[in-house]
Amino acid sequence: PFVAPCRSLAPSAPWRWLRLGWRDLRAAPLQSLSYGAVIFLVSAAISALAWRFGSGWMLLVMLSAFIFVAPVLALGLYAISSELARGERPSLRQIFLEERARLGDALVYSLMLMVICLVWVRAGSGVQIFYPEFGPPTRADLIVFFAIGSAVGSIFAGVAFAASAFSLPMLLDRRVDGVTAVVTSINAVLRNKKVMLIWAAMIVAAVAIGFATALLGLTVTMPLIGHATFHAYRETVDAVAWPAHP
Repeated sequence: PFVAPCRSLAPSAPWRWLRLGWRDLRAAPLQSLSYGAVIFLVSAAISALAWRFGSGWMLLVMLSAFIFVAPVLALGLYAISSELARGERPSLRQIFLEERARLGDALVYSLMLMVICLVWVRAGSGVQIFYPEFGPPTRADLIVFFAIGSAVGSIFAGVAFAASAFSLPMLLDRRVDGVTAVVTSINAVLRNKKVMLIWAAMIVAAVAIGFATALLGLTVTMPLIGHATFHAYRETVDAVAWPAHP
């Protein structure tokens, strides 16, 4: 089959995913927080370089690098939850081996995400035509400008979210190609729009907590979201038609 079927979700599902994610974090705190620490360090390095150089091109290069690093980190968190679900005790060595085995699929996914981000950046530049060219902008001018910019950004953010919500966990869990995983993810999101809006809001809140705590909060919130995402995939996508990874 080209797309894995998905289940209909109850509005309370995201809260259950968080509880299961927290359970995994508590069951493997060293492994989970190690990945959280890497996420914090990478985020802090990108922020420091952006602040130091203040160049749009530099920020784009760093964002591109992060797009390739982030899926690898996410795969590690999914691998922890996967091993716990099998009743095994996660080890960093085994997690690294699973990441290496799925690296090719993760890079294909990263390239797809890179294309979305590059088009997003280009669209963001095009929005500048709505900014008043002459004279100080009025409140109405700014409202129109920010409304259009937010609408364009929301479209691309929605596409990126739908493509990534379940695709990486599926790539880790099953022997499936990247296109099938992405299409399956988009299909599952579109069939559970209200629930996925709640889940997206929770992810945004987790990131906001990280920024509000000078990025330190990302050490905990990102592993929590990563573990919860694996349980979200297992509950939403019926991927039994594809063989599981050994």
